[in-house]
Amino acid sequence: MFKNDTIVALATPAGSGAIAVIRLSGSKAHAIAGTVFIPAFTKATLDSSPETYSKLEANTVTLGHIYDGDRVIDQVLLTKFVAPRSYTGEHVVEISCHGSIYIQQEVIAICLKNGARMAQAGEFTLQAFLNAKMDLSQAEAVADLIASESETAHQIAIQQMRGGFSSDLKDLRSQLLNFASLIELELDFGEEDVAFANRDDLKKLLNRSQQTLRKLIDSFALGNVLKTGIPIAIVGEPNVGKSTLLNALLNEEKAIVSDIAGTTRDSIEDEINIDGVRFRLIDTAGLRETTDTIEGMGIQRSYEKAEQSKLVLYLLDATQLDTAPMIMHCLLRIQIMQEKFPDKPLVVILNKIDQITGLEHAEITKKIQKHAPNSILISLSAKSRAGVEELKTALVKSFHSGALSQDDSIVSNARHYDALQTAYSSLLEVQTGIEHDISSEFLAIDIRATAESLGIITGEITNDELLGNIFSQFCIGK
Repeated sequence: MFKNDTIVALATPAGSGAIAVIRLSGSKAHAIAGTVFIPAFTKATLDSSPETYSKLEANTVTLGHIYDGDRVIDQVLLTKFVAPRSYTGEHVVEISCHGSIYIQQEVIAICLKNGARMAQAGEFTLQAFLNAKMDLSQAEAVADLIASESETAHQIAIQQMRGGFSSDLKDLRSQLLNFASLIELELDFGEEDVAFANRDDLKKLLNRSQQTLRKLIDSFALGNVLKTGIPIAIVGEPNVGKSTLLNALLNEEKAIVSDIAGTTRDSIEDEINIDGVRFRLIDTAGLRETTDTIEGMGIQRSYEKAEQSKLVLYLLDATQLDTAPMIMHCLLRIQIMQEKFPDKPLVVILNKIDQITGLEHAEITKKIQKHAPNSILISLSAKSRAGVEELKTALVKSFHSGALSQDDSIVSNARHYDALQTAYSSLLEVQTGIEHDISSEFLAIDIRATAESLGIITGEITNDELLGNIFSQFCIGK
């Protein structure tokens, strides 16, 4: 981006619609608008248009027409923003025209003809960053906000766009740099054995910094899945109703359902939004001993998907639990799943309860609860969809984030996560250096390395390549 350029782009999605918004930003934005726009309240000629436009108040919306010479292009609403009180920090004009593709192209072409150039991806937000309207992590949150497809992803993006953990990191960085400067100052008085940086205060800062960074680093596991969708593996033996349950949750016939064992030989995935939480459901091949090579590969992939998931739904067929050996077999399977994935919540689903008696159901439930007390037990009929809504409620409850409800900061950006990891490692180096009483020069280097990693997150330290990578992921009009 060139600082003095005035850029233009369509700010609404491409294609026809009721209206379209075209955004101008830069030092010439008002001059261009004054050349092509005439307010409806005046009968001014084109020659007096710029003078009339200049009298429009900032932060107002005005009805008028866009002209190309003496040709009327469209009746529009024009919103005028005066720097620095705008999204980008520059002069900004937003033209709301009718949504015809032809009109959109004509309005943009007129702006280009009068001195603007087409905006690059994310360039409006880049202007906002360069004009200190937001830091880099907030700018990235704008892209996340646009891409959010669930309430939780939206909530995380809004939280970060409003400042999130940026202020905490900036404060820590400032304090670390202050200590680094004091330590470096000691080097100038090396022969006099003067200590400007109080080591006890530094240790307290290091402990506080480590706690802050560790909390943010640990939040990434939650933030990432809430942003991209929480993966849930549906596992169990063949013909227990895994594909039927997937179809019931999605409310569509996504997976093939058959009485033939081994129908599902590869994982089938789809997404569902439940109460603002995005889940990625994975239907897997039935778990059993087999000599079929293809089915065996599918079973191996089932375990891999369960390993990658955040929660496992283990299905049982209630109609098969009519003997003590079969019940013990299923209980053993549950125990194996718990031992194989000890850190994952296990939801045991007793399916096809509409085909057994209430007494049988009570007896089976009692035995499962006795032998698998740490699992969540839900009874339902995937075919009739009885109990499916209760399962959805349980899924949301399992992943309802206390951090979100408490408005705690959550990291969902991989770039931030990597930088936090690097900063944390540097802090450990500082702590080790203090314990071993290393030279102040090396101590200052590690402190500054920590501060640099934090600065990369907020954009206090940046370069053209980094900015290019980040803003290239934005849409053109943002």
